[in-house]
Amino acid sequence: MKKSYILICIAIFFSAFYTTKVQSQKKAVIAYYSGSLAAIDTFNATQFTHIIYCFGHLKDNQLVLRGSKDTLLIQKMVAMKQQNKKLKVLLSLGGWGGCAPCSEAFNTNEGRTTFAQSVKSLSDYFGSDGIDLDWEYPSIEGFPGHKFMAEDKANFTSLVIKLREVLGKKSTITFAAGGFQRFLDNAVDWDAVMPVVNYVNLMTYDLVSGFSTVTGHHSALYSTPSQKESTDNCVQSLLSKGVPAKKMIIGAAFYARTWEGVAPTNNGVYQSGRFKYFIGYNQFPERISEKSGYTLYWDSTAHAPYAYNPTEKSYATFDNIKSMEEKTQYVLKHKLGGIMFWQLGHDTSKDGLLDAINRTLKK
Repeated sequence: MKKSYILICIAIFFSAFYTTKVQSQKKAVIAYYSGSLAAIDTFNATQFTHIIYCFGHLKDNQLVLRGSKDTLLIQKMVAMKQQNKKLKVLLSLGGWGGCAPCSEAFNTNEGRTTFAQSVKSLSDYFGSDGIDLDWEYPSIEGFPGHKFMAEDKANFTSLVIKLREVLGKKSTITFAAGGFQRFLDNAVDWDAVMPVVNYVNLMTYDLVSGFSTVTGHHSALYSTPSQKESTDNCVQSLLSKGVPAKKMIIGAAFYARTWEGVAPTNNGVYQSGRFKYFIGYNQFPERISEKSGYTLYWDSTAHAPYAYNPTEKSYATFDNIKSMEEKTQYVLKHKLGGIMFWQLGHDTSKDGLLDAINRTLKK
């Protein structure tokens, strides 16, 4: 209790002197990118406010890249500022399966300091604008076999405070947060962390994970009698915890999750099945369409699309143009900070999900 109180006091101190700038007029549109080096040139940098390189990892407590292609990718991202002068380019740490040493590395002040200094060195080298922390997850089980412990919660707070101290008030600091209730209740000290960061990127997708043997809506906007986890449940829970709406970024999925061996009851929703694979939005016309044997449906309670293939007994859950428009409208209605998505490389080159977001924001 005493340590938590001290961390909150430190967070308030840094909030006073390192006031984070949250866009008050233009909503943030944050693009995670894990695509190819060549494909990034096909996207319009004026359609997003932030782009996040995915992912750097830890080595000897330092943020490191995977190789020369990642160096070139980040350089291309920074060059996008020629199209969009206000664009923020963020490095990132972790991702699903990418933060095995995080719990141990961030358990000491020395480890946190070394990491923060490495982020500053890379940011200075590339001319990038900050860091996104994608630790899945502090304090609770995430990737199978990765270490987690109760101390992670306080250590995560100390980490963001150290990053703000080292990077300074002008740098952007964000973190990806699980959109499910167990994360919201147990992983982060919201009172201590939120004054220090610019945004929390809420992963309000994968709410029905690949470990689930029952189907559902993995990126539902609203809860249903059969599924509590949703974007709205996440947002309302954080509002009740005092998290400022203007710092919340809801997440959208530019991909589908599919299950096989699913009975046709209720067109496959909330039925037993085996997770099969992901399908990017740019592959939907070939793989999740009437042409490929699927019938498309809309859940008016969850405000989520889904599809079922009776021949293959396959079920798919995803976001589409309609759900993207509704999620963007939700951001505007609730005065949230913006919307983010995983990931830009899955979108189509025209008339895609990013276009739907921008079109809705301009209405």
